Amino acid sequence: MQSKKNMNRREFIRTTASAAAFSIVPGHVLGGMNYVAPSDKLNLAYIGCGTQGLREMSELITNEDIQIVSVCDPNKFTTNYVDWSRYGLRNTIRKAMGDSTWGENLDGIPGGRDVGKELVDKHYAGQSSSGKFKGCTSYADFRELLEKEKDIDAVKVMTPDHLHAAISIAAMKKKKHVVMHKPIANRMHEAKVTLDTVKKTGVNSHFLAWSKRSGVETAFQWVKKGAIGKLREIHNWSNRPVWPQWTSKPTEAQKVPDGFDWDLWLGPVPHRPYHPNYTHAVFRGWYDFGAGSIADMGHYSLWPLFMTFGIDTPPESAEAYGTTTSIIENHVSKREQNDVAFPYSCIIRFNFPEQKELPPFKLFWYDGGMKPHTPDELDQEDKELPSEGMMFVGDKGKILGSFRCDSPRIIPEKKMVEFTGSSEPPEDKVVRNDRVWIDAFKKGEQSPGHFLKTGPVTETILLGGVALRAGKKIKYDTQQMRITNNKEANKYLYREYRKGWEI
Repeated sequence: MQSKKNMNRREFIRTTASAAAFSIVPGHVLGGMNYVAPSDKLNLAYIGCGTQGLREMSELITNEDIQIVSVCDPNKFTTNYVDWSRYGLRNTIRKAMGDSTWGENLDGIPGGRDVGKELVDKHYAGQSSSGKFKGCTSYADFRELLEKEKDIDAVKVMTPDHLHAAISIAAMKKKKHVVMHKPIANRMHEAKVTLDTVKKTGVNSHFLAWSKRSGVETAFQWVKKGAIGKLREIHNWSNRPVWPQWTSKPTEAQKVPDGFDWDLWLGPVPHRPYHPNYTHAVFRGWYDFGAGSIADMGHYSLWPLFMTFGIDTPPESAEAYGTTTSIIENHVSKREQNDVAFPYSCIIRFNFPEQKELPPFKLFWYDGGMKPHTPDELDQEDKELPSEGMMFVGDKGKILGSFRCDSPRIIPEKKMVEFTGSSEPPEDKVVRNDRVWIDAFKKGEQSPGHFLKTGPVTETILLGGVALRAGKKIKYDTQQMRITNNKEANKYLYREYRKGWEI
């Protein structure tokens, strides 16, 4: 029999369950109808306490089936974060803590593991009859967390893109379930290794970009029924980026903020001097740290599309065009060579082979203010394309929807009426919530948004970044994970790793 010193909470409960059976009473008698016994909660380690991490933590922590037992972030505490409103995050945290004065003396936007721990402790204390709670541990290094916290069931990954693979792989090797924000990784090699690790370990996973949308299903049924003839093209455009973009690495020296472990934040990326332009909400624009606008928003629009339309084979080729910039050196203007960051705007064309229910087609991605030209069908009605949207083009017509294809409609309106009998699209129904993965993890089942379903959309999105960097059309072999017509471009499928961070 194990000693008490080496026995964790769940083992203790299993060992003593039979001896204590005579004293067990229903949970609702102890804690109300919605009471969940501690032994039935999903113990979660929360990795990443930036603005989005804290925003989602504030909502997730109210779920009775979850117990956040540990938080982790290389940043202890700073107020130099970037967000979409000045006080939105502060007010969200106040509500979750039950403290209307929290942060009133803070100058700037706060974040870091100290905020995460305080949020967890104060919320759970507010739910406790004693008004006290000090059970949340805090770490700078996720590796230390995974080594010391034996009792966690799952981890939620809310870090910048370049750390996704390293953290999720390490967690899965410790047999922890993983729920993670997009993307799976920002290098093709790391994404493949992540998916292979899911298969080898058999853990449960959930990719937070998952959703089920009736608008996408409606568009698919219209395509199948011939509303626009044979599908030729799918266009998807976003107003991203909504962060500053740079075209070269910063050169001025910056002091690392107190309490911020820059080496841990870099993770697998080769060392470089600290600069705030790399971190927080602006990391996505850098090839080393992010995966661009297409990874930021494309997962939300394209993954439901891929799953509903049965797109399970990635593109055979990709071609990309991005904004170019010029610089002046010694009074001479010349084209700036940018291989460090995504362009201000881009258009990417992916060529897909035949799918189970689709003929060969082209997928177009636009961002930074780019979008398709207004189709004739809208011109006839004196209408324009929305700032974000999705459009299906067939040889006999077009379907236009929102960015995620909610409220799709056949254009022009008279054709919509002819085909459906109404000018109004069917009511939208969207399923996207934490209940999906929480229930799956607790039951020991794979969620409908598990990692292994992400392969084709992940390869598509990451191939777009490779095409931008290659500067010419690239042909892709998914089985070999190889660019077949441009050997030089294959280096963009990988990264150079710092010692000890190899994947």
